[in-house]
Amino acid sequence: MTLKNKVQLITYPDSLGGDLKTLNELLNHQLNALFKGGVHILPPFPSSGDRGFAPIDYLKIDANFGDWDDIRRIGEQRDVLLDLMVNHISKQSPYFQDFLRKGRHSAYADYFITLDKIWADGKPNQEDIDKMFLRRELPYSTFEIEESGEMESVWTTFGKTDPSEQIDLDIHSTKVRALFREFFLNFKANNVSIVRLDAVGYIIKKLGTSCFFVEPDIYEFLDWIKALADEMDIELLPEVHAHHSIQTKLSEHGFWIYDFILPYRILEAMINKQSTALKAYLKVRPERQFTMLDCHDGIPVKPDLDGLIDTKEARSLIDETIARGSNLSLIKSDDHKDVDGFDVHQIRCTYYSVLNEDDERYLSSRALQFFTPGIPQVYYVGLLAGKNNEEKMKETGDGREINRENFTVEDVNSALKKPVVSRLMKLIEFRNEHEAFDGVFTVNETEDHAISLAWKHSKSEAILDVDLATGKSVIQYTTPEGNWKQYLV
Repeated sequence: MTLKNKVQLITYPDSLGGDLKTLNELLNHQLNALFKGGVHILPPFPSSGDRGFAPIDYLKIDANFGDWDDIRRIGEQRDVLLDLMVNHISKQSPYFQDFLRKGRHSAYADYFITLDKIWADGKPNQEDIDKMFLRRELPYSTFEIEESGEMESVWTTFGKTDPSEQIDLDIHSTKVRALFREFFLNFKANNVSIVRLDAVGYIIKKLGTSCFFVEPDIYEFLDWIKALADEMDIELLPEVHAHHSIQTKLSEHGFWIYDFILPYRILEAMINKQSTALKAYLKVRPERQFTMLDCHDGIPVKPDLDGLIDTKEARSLIDETIARGSNLSLIKSDDHKDVDGFDVHQIRCTYYSVLNEDDERYLSSRALQFFTPGIPQVYYVGLLAGKNNEEKMKETGDGREINRENFTVEDVNSALKKPVVSRLMKLIEFRNEHEAFDGVFTVNETEDHAISLAWKHSKSEAILDVDLATGKSVIQYTTPEGNWKQYLV
């Protein structure tokens, strides 16, 4: 399928109005002109944790949010993007619950990675584990089997509890692949256009490696699932936080990819008032990407920008973001930190807050995102120029909650009246409608305190000029009649 070259929204199913029906009403009314490109609905499935990312059943929608009819109706008007956590599923899923009762006698036993699939004797080796890119202290969890009383350990890459709430799936299992086919058939039947392969970088467990994006092994699965998606006319978006060269390889394999470098580069330019690094990056990046500034996690740093940033300079920038109220997600494994100990995985904040609630710099940042080639996505908190939610973060103890606030319809209506949001809405409409964005992109030469980006398609042109000293920006553009106009962003 061909994706629309227009702006998309990212939201939880309950974050704008409380449920999917209300989300659809907002998309068709208050937000009607904005998200013609589509909407990424973060996991709406029944889940046992991680705000939807520990899915119990992909064939159901959490009744608190609505049902598949709601997804189907949203998909009638715009592209719908849903997540498939190909690496894991909830401990509460019917498959793992059956395994907990029957152990190896369960019909679903092969869905999971018992340790004898990794070590022949089933006994973990710490030397092997030390080489792995760990997301928790140990990459496995141990459970007692109800019928036999035996203890079984299975692979669990993620999870804050012990045993983990997120159980890894064995993507080599023919039964798991049959399950994925069932999921895709259901996605297709319910107007899902794009599937994000969440945590796909962790699917290969191979001794002697980091167990993260293991090449060439991972491409066998990626090629298989791409063929499955192509059969259903569904696009795939692998979600991989890795060295930037991995994104290039995914692009070469025919996948859409995420631009996880752009948010940092724009933030760096806005805070340091220097465009050199951002301009250099924009001249060489692959164009077939989804762009973002903010999301439900944070602004990527490591490993996405490994080799692209000076860690001393990065520390200075990150110290400034902390002074502005941000918190950090850190790399756990010593082997995957920089030699000087630099270990920042992501900067958690709202993008509006990290720019000191400066309307001009925030809108200029969005303009830079929208003028960068690719499909722009706007996170719902960013759409409403939301501020850091320190109260929720302290209440839950989860640093990610700083940027996950829920809004009622009244909250949305109130936020839409804010000047900064009104101006952002105008900018989104411009990005959606102007024909120049279907053409050729150019980075113009400027002084280091400025940046100028241009698009040209036939007789249509649009030029963005940003003054990093003041944070202000202006767009010059052609009208359908061929006249030049401009507006301050």
